[in-house]
Amino acid sequence: MTTISNIEHEDEVKNSPFGFGEFNEAYAQYFTGASFLKGLVNPEDNIEWHMAQVSFEPGCINHWHAHTTGYQVLLCTAGEGWVQEEGKEAVRLKVGDVYVVRKGVKHWHGAAKNSWFSHIAITAGQTQWFEPVNQGDYEALDK
Repeated sequence: MTTISNIEHEDEVKNSPFGFGEFNEAYAQYFTGASFLKGLVNPEDNIEWHMAQVSFEPGCINHWHAHTTGYQVLLCTAGEGWVQEEGKEAVRLKVGDVYVVRKGVKHWHGAAKNSWFSHIAITAGQTQWFEPVNQGDYEALDK
């Protein structure tokens, strides 16, 4: 079990120039752990994509999902996390990394076990949610 003494990057995530956001209640059912959402583009601007700062507590990841009619670009802004596309090895994400998820690709992303993590997500199209990530597979990533 993770203890407070080995949790990393909390201050950087919570003090982001983009804002920390509010508890992500609307999508909580699709996350293992707590995430926080700060919208960065006004929905009234009527553009074809959304942009938000998403912050994850240590160990928080989202479920498998796909952007069935669009894409997602992840711009890592603080902490350390992971992204994995179905059938591929997981990729560690750090500040400054940019990861592009193509249309229809099933994937998940979120924080490392011992680190807060945040990214800006630029998302276009509809999202289809699937099952949670196998917890044993996730736990094996930091070993």
